[in-house]
Formats: sequence, structure tokens, C-alpha cells
Amino acid sequence: MKGYGFTLIELLIVMALIGLLATIAIPRLANTKERAQVAALKSDLRNLVTVQENYLAENAKYATDPGPAYHVSPGNRMPTITLTRDGWTASITSPNTTQQCAVFVGSTPLAPATREGAPACEKPSSSATPLP
Repeated sequence: MKGYGFTLIELLIVMALIGLLATIAIPRLANTKERAQVAALKSDLRNLVTVQENYLAENAKYATDPGPAYHVSPGNRMPTITLTRDGWTASITSPNTTQQCAVFVGSTPLAPATREGAPACEKPSSSATPLP
């Protein structure tokens, strides 16, 4: 008499395939979370550029504290803003990623940013101290 259901071998093969798919998918999902966090850091810096340019238009100078007009994404730290001779630089970090991002306006670049007004991110070198 033929029974209904699955044999033990069929169940083991299905479990092995599920395990194989999980080993492929889980690292990709972890990388997606990291990329989303970096995208939020860059977005915060782009918003800072806009707020700073608005402040410049109204006050004829840049600000070290953008005030209530600027908010960072949840989980991100407030950026560190430094005024330069002809502009400003800013760097931002998050406790959720090891990357640090920076942007500058003027002629004084701040690594890893290389183009004025364009945020850039990188993982810090092993000898560097992470920003607070």
C-alpha cells in the first residue's frame, strides 16, 4: 500500500536547499542595511548644504549651528561643521555604520569628499580614530 506524504530524503533535500538559499540571502540583506544607512548620511549632508545656502542668502555668512531648520535622520549624529576661509566643511557619522561621510563648500576639501557640495563616504582606516 502506497502512503501519502513526503519521505525523509525529500524533506532533507528541501531543508538543504533552504539552508543554501539562506546563506546566500542573509549577507546580501545585511549589506542592504549598511547601504541604506550610508544613503541616509548622504541625504542629511545634502539637506545641510541646502540649509547652509539658505542661511547664507539671509545672513551673508555660513553658520556653525544650523538651528531648528535642520534635522538629521533617526539614529544619525548631528554633523560637525567647521567654517573655513571661503566656506565650510561638515562630517557626519552614525552608530549604525562604520562609515564616515563629509561634504565641503568652498576651496577646502574634507576627505573623503572631493567635489564641492557633493557628500562622499568611506570606511575609516584602521589607524584613524572614528569621529564622535
